[in-house]
Amino acid sequence: MIDDLYDLIGGRQTVWAATEAFYRKVFADETLSPFFKTTDMTQLCSRQSMFISMLLGGRVVYTGKDIHAAHAHARDQGLNDGHFDRFLTHFREALNDVGVDTDKVEKVTRLLEARRNAVLNP
Repeated sequence: MIDDLYDLIGGRQTVWAATEAFYRKVFADETLSPFFKTTDMTQLCSRQSMFISMLLGGRVVYTGKDIHAAHAHARDQGLNDGHFDRFLTHFREALNDVGVDTDKVEKVTRLLEARRNAVLNP
């Protein structure tokens, strides 16, 4: 059984803070920022926070697109493993920045890594 990481890392506030910290890092990354030129960032942060919350076992209903469909445009723009690796690095750093324990950061990262195929493969 997977631990309810959502509550263990601090719930809604921590997930939201990590999501905001994550996107600050992504926008500062010249390799990743071009993927978001036309994105409504308020909506993206909200959806991402919902998705992460659901993934971690929070009692949150994710109402966004299927993860595969949500990344179709980015795949058309050349999204690849290198980009995904950078996203994971930035999310790991964001979790560290908001004070999540290292062992829980690694658990979250593994859950995100398990979504690589759905994000990248057509």
